Amino acid sequence: MAKIKRKVRTITVDADKCNGCRTCEIMCSAFHAVPPYSSNNPARSRIQVITNRLEDIWMPVFAGEYTESECMGRNKYIIDGKEYNECDSCRAACPSRDLFKEPDSGLPLKCDMCDGEDEPVCVKWCLVDALVYEEREEEVEEKDIQTTVTEMEVGLESLVRKHGFDKVMDTVARMSKK
Repeated sequence: MAKIKRKVRTITVDADKCNGCRTCEIMCSAFHAVPPYSSNNPARSRIQVITNRLEDIWMPVFAGEYTESECMGRNKYIIDGKEYNECDSCRAACPSRDLFKEPDSGLPLKCDMCDGEDEPVCVKWCLVDALVYEEREEEVEEKDIQTTVTEMEVGLESLVRKHGFDKVMDTVARMSKK
């Protein structure tokens, strides 16, 4: 297999700098509204600030890949005297919680790094620099890129599981006639 270079975009989170202002959530939901910036619903945000106000914990978490099953991760970690729940910091949309799911349809959300922008809007608007955007190139096998599941496939699978194949196909057929 041939190796090709791929651009990798990442956002690094410094939880110690986060003050829980949630500007990242607001700007993400506004950017992803249709049309962009026409509405604001933080439940549609691809970033959520996990909080424990009594222990002064604020941790931004980005939506990751969808998973069909609930994991077994219920471990707790103590970092700098603060307790973190493993499930709270998970990036996956999963059946056991509503985090990172479109509130109206239940479809899973995934951070797309605000595709088309120079840098993600959450990073642009983070006033305390708790979010840092980085780009780098890495070599990967050509096969690895071809076998990744697209967001559309994940969304369609989720709809089929929720409503059934026939109903999804009927809806697509109706929409194509319009």
